Amino acid sequence: MFKIHKVENLAPNIYLMDVEAPRVAKNALPGQFLIVRVDEEGERIPLTICDYDKEKGMITIVFQVVGAESDRMSRLKVGDCFADIVGPLGNPSDLTEFTPEELQKMKICFIAGGVGTAPVYAQLKWLKEQGVTVDCIQGARTKDILILEDEMSVVSNLYMCTDDGSYGIEGNVCVALQKLWDEGKRYDRVIAIGPMIMMKFVCQLTKELGIPTIVSMNTTMVDGTGMCGACRLVVGDEVKFACVDGPEFDGHKIDFAQAMQRMALYKTEEGRLYLEEKEGATHHGGCGQCH
Repeated sequence: MFKIHKVENLAPNIYLMDVEAPRVAKNALPGQFLIVRVDEEGERIPLTICDYDKEKGMITIVFQVVGAESDRMSRLKVGDCFADIVGPLGNPSDLTEFTPEELQKMKICFIAGGVGTAPVYAQLKWLKEQGVTVDCIQGARTKDILILEDEMSVVSNLYMCTDDGSYGIEGNVCVALQKLWDEGKRYDRVIAIGPMIMMKFVCQLTKELGIPTIVSMNTTMVDGTGMCGACRLVVGDEVKFACVDGPEFDGHKIDFAQAMQRMALYKTEEGRLYLEEKEGATHHGGCGQCH
């Protein structure tokens, strides 16, 4: 059992929890995710890791209520326990492969949208620990649903934006990025994490600007082990699975229109059967260990 030590309502329908999970915390790196289950009857929910404390054995998760199971999660209190937490899963950010000296030479801009702010925070905090502070654009539709602003401002040069202009730069994250570019900012890499539609338009802009871009396709995951086929992607001309091959990929190689259409189909039983028949042997990736 995994005991909950903190519960915080960050914004309407968005919650943060600190959970005791020593083995996960000990091995976690930014960019990875885990799978939680409220109880033995509960559904498996994949969540990217927002933070971890290796000494205390604690992990931090942030989630949005989007259905019955996440609603059940939101009702958990301090002292309650998750039945299962499996992780860390997936591959860490490739930034973890660079030395601090190499990172200091990079000009990086993160773009965080919605609950995608949580996994961005994990990477920004890790970079700060390496002595590197980078730019970050954080966006939301309106001020009321912006999360973790104080925490993000400590670990990055933070630029806030809202679609309705209620806070920060008026406009979406693409407007903010274009504004920084027009002011003379230049980047070697953009890392965008958030809703798929946001990542799609960020990639369209960065392709025009000539900035290599990484996106996290965690939004497509269901099972988390490669077996269900939900997170199947075509990256360039290769079939990949976000949960075992990612979750981060070259955003300029992803066909977002196809990915979004596939997500819509996967929501219905008829759609899943159609995809399974259409994709044949490439529909799922097995256990992720036997490609």
